[in-house]
Amino acid sequence: MNWHFENDRPIYVQLVETLKLFIVTKKFKPGQRLLSVRDLAFEAKVNPNTMQRALAELESMGLIYTERTNGKFVTKDTKLLNHYKKEMALEKVNTYFTAMGKLGFTKTEALKYLKGDEK
Repeated sequence: MNWHFENDRPIYVQLVETLKLFIVTKKFKPGQRLLSVRDLAFEAKVNPNTMQRALAELESMGLIYTERTNGKFVTKDTKLLNHYKKEMALEKVNTYFTAMGKLGFTKTEALKYLKGDEK
């Protein structure tokens, strides 16, 4: 897995975003058992407490669940997965339109850039 962190935001927030992306894009398959907290932390090169905090956040979102003594698993709830995938897509779209607006483009003009019709 590709773990890249920026210095301007808390690591655990970036972990939540990265793990959420891995889940909704099915790099982590529905029902898949996750590595242990320590192994995930080692892989991401972060403190296990930071990884645990990120996993707790994902669990509160319903994206992962814990089976006592068996570990943590990715949800099998496809409706929830699709909900978060659409939410993430809308966030990207809004970021694009906001950035284009700051450059002075209307939404219609910005759409032309997406379509490759910019002239």
